[in-house]
Amino acid sequence: MQYDKILKNYQTPFYAFDIPTLRKRIEYIRASVPTSVDLCYAVKANTFIIREAEPFVERLEVCSPGEFEICEFLNTPMEKIVVSGVYKTPSFIERIIREYDNIGIYTAESLTQYYLLKSLADKYSRKIDMLVRVTSKNQFGVSEQDLFEIIEDNVNDDNITIVGIQYFSSTQRTSLKKFKREFEYLSDLISRLRTDYGFDVKELEYGTGFPVFYFQSDSFNEDEYFKEFSNLFNELLPKDIKVTFEIGRSIAASCGYYFTSVVDKKINKVGNFAVLDGGINHLVYFGQTMAMKFPYIDLYPARECSDTEDWNLCGSLCTVNDIIVKALPLAGLEINDVLVFKNTGAYCMCEGISLFLTRELPGVVIVDDDEQYTLVRDNYKTSNLNRPNY
Repeated sequence: MQYDKILKNYQTPFYAFDIPTLRKRIEYIRASVPTSVDLCYAVKANTFIIREAEPFVERLEVCSPGEFEICEFLNTPMEKIVVSGVYKTPSFIERIIREYDNIGIYTAESLTQYYLLKSLADKYSRKIDMLVRVTSKNQFGVSEQDLFEIIEDNVNDDNITIVGIQYFSSTQRTSLKKFKREFEYLSDLISRLRTDYGFDVKELEYGTGFPVFYFQSDSFNEDEYFKEFSNLFNELLPKDIKVTFEIGRSIAASCGYYFTSVVDKKINKVGNFAVLDGGINHLVYFGQTMAMKFPYIDLYPARECSDTEDWNLCGSLCTVNDIIVKALPLAGLEINDVLVFKNTGAYCMCEGISLFLTRELPGVVIVDDDEQYTLVRDNYKTSNLNRPNY
């Protein structure tokens, strides 16, 4: 990405999502996992790249009415949508069952959700496919006992077809041993469902939780990781089921850049402080601990200088917690310099404490081939959101 060109067009702070990088990342993941696997993009990671990611994945998972409405606005093919989520608002679910007969698939995360979907499918005479999410020992999904109840209830259902199960346990997963345990468990569960209940599991949607390495101190061989993961997959899971990997962070992170300017400098007995026009309300790095780790950051303009100083990078919020990085070595830092934070394509724009201090939300720029820019969200004032409407 050409920093000088994009900075001539847009005022910091803003996010830029590089679509060629996004495409290359999806291609890399697809080439690194077993060839039989489909990919599902979890749009909660970044709703701004739905249109650009959609042609390269088989499914898109939505977990809220708002995410679905964004897909509607973008004319996303409904047959690609997975309607998921720990809470399915009844009025929302009724609307989409009433209005659409081509939703790709629904998930049920509880008995309540199953019976809601069942009643609405009967009410509107809709035939829908369903995955039942099995819990990984947390608040998500159903117990095995509830799964068995759903399967028994569904035996003679004319409208709902349960095609398989969904399973997800955590994000940022580096432990191959945990994958092994989960694959063994899922293989055993599928076998028991077939043997004890006569239920033919045709599909597994599996949340991989593939890791993203955000910090310069991280050391990781991703090629080897995917190779070992794929070997476990091929060895342990049944060969006769369709498998879809649900992935969010690992797809979206690398395409994101966050641009923020130095607006002030201060030096005191504690150290050097650079105040930025962004902050922790815009920027979240999973695994950052007390701002001690160094993300991948570029300084613009870059300076050739052998001497560096350690700078604490602080945001514009009125809280001592608004420190992004501590003691980062930088050469010749000046007011109006721009810091470009990399790997910010997942969650940053939707997970930060965006409304604190009633500061503007940053603009969002899509960068396509040949450095073509599209402003898809202008800077957005939040005073109308934080004020009482008397």
